[in-house]
Amino acid sequence: MTIDNRVQVVLIDDDPHLRQALSQTLDLAGLKILPLAEAKGLAAQLERDWPGVVVSDIRMPGMDGLELLSELHAQDPELPVLLITGHGDVPLAVQAMRAGAYDFLEKPFASDALLDSVRRALALRRLVLDNRSLRLALSDRNELSTRLVGQSAPMLRLREQIGALAATKADVLILGETGAGKEVVARALHDLSSRRSGPFVAINAGALAESVVESELFGHEPGAFTGAQKRRIGKFEFANGGTLFLDEIESMSLDVQVKLLRLLQERVVERLGGNQLIPLDIRIIAATKEDLRQAADQGRFRADLYYRLNVAPLRIPPLRERGEDALMLFQHFADEASARHGLPPHELQPGQRALLLRHSWPGNVRELQNAAERFALGLELALDNSAPEGATGMTVDVVSGGLSEQVENFEKSLIAAELARSHSSVRSLAEALGIPRKTLHDKLRKHGLNFADGGASSHTDELD
Repeated sequence: MTIDNRVQVVLIDDDPHLRQALSQTLDLAGLKILPLAEAKGLAAQLERDWPGVVVSDIRMPGMDGLELLSELHAQDPELPVLLITGHGDVPLAVQAMRAGAYDFLEKPFASDALLDSVRRALALRRLVLDNRSLRLALSDRNELSTRLVGQSAPMLRLREQIGALAATKADVLILGETGAGKEVVARALHDLSSRRSGPFVAINAGALAESVVESELFGHEPGAFTGAQKRRIGKFEFANGGTLFLDEIESMSLDVQVKLLRLLQERVVERLGGNQLIPLDIRIIAATKEDLRQAADQGRFRADLYYRLNVAPLRIPPLRERGEDALMLFQHFADEASARHGLPPHELQPGQRALLLRHSWPGNVRELQNAAERFALGLELALDNSAPEGATGMTVDVVSGGLSEQVENFEKSLIAAELARSHSSVRSLAEALGIPRKTLHDKLRKHGLNFADGGASSHTDELD
């Protein structure tokens, strides 16, 4: 059990009369107090970023104030600890100050002296935690940029959303196509949260046989079913204190969905064949590649579970919506693969860059990573262009020939790649390419391209 973060002062004194008097003084000043008669076990109840201060007598049976100071500072050296001393303990208090105590008060002391010291300690604690939070935010931002590579607007927005959600206790629903990186996002949410020291348990619901899914998730008692000879701890219970990532949640049966809904609402789990309700301190991150609202309308997914999960949705953009992130990611993965295989890194040639920009990436980041691995090994850059429904894929041609032919093909590839994006007019297309509209018309005719390749009318002049 941890001490509530609303507690501002933990007061420890084995003298009940003094403890009561000091508690009353602090309480009348509007501070939330937790009075204790002994120091033993306090450190285990305080989280590292607990926002309060500790006031403790030095002379106490069991654990004394100096031992408490040492134990608390082993956990958080910046936690303010104020010590109360008797007249003969002043040298001991000076020793404690050198050991890191924030202040000491010699008995008898005025109420104002105690309040002044506590308020100053609380102000210092707030400053320490604010600075700690700022350093963590900067560190998290750098870590996210390394994990989720890309500078496109959708990726900047995704990293911002992850940073905001990671610090909360909210369950999260990740939406994304196959290969988009749903588990990478889930792990980032866990590692940047206060649960980072707890377990991260990932399970693919779609890979579990229907006959074992409930036992796998919820656990079972001996004799719960044929072959259940001993107790099994389920994934939810195993993830207690941490995060459980449940991928392909759309593949779960309706019966299992009912149990998941109950777990989400009540934060308890009941093993198969058991009667005991086991409380859970757990964060659920679910992921799907389907439209769960549509699945609910079709009766394949429970609507109440959908609404319970959809409180904090995170959409991972497919690679085809991320523009030049594909080039950055490709080079990143290729460099990693080169280092792993002990090979010199390869730089992408202009024709290869155009090839990557024109590809629709139906397999998303997973497909790109495999292509980068082949590239690092010196193999041909061959891409599968079987685009998913709704994608604007284009035919991929390997650039070859002399310099003049390569330049022509590169120019065509760049224009075609920009055509694949959404443009309302030829004017906006020309501005994106940085060329005059007349030059654009000439190049479109020269390369046999028209505005229809971008999904608009083929009568380009009419759109100006």
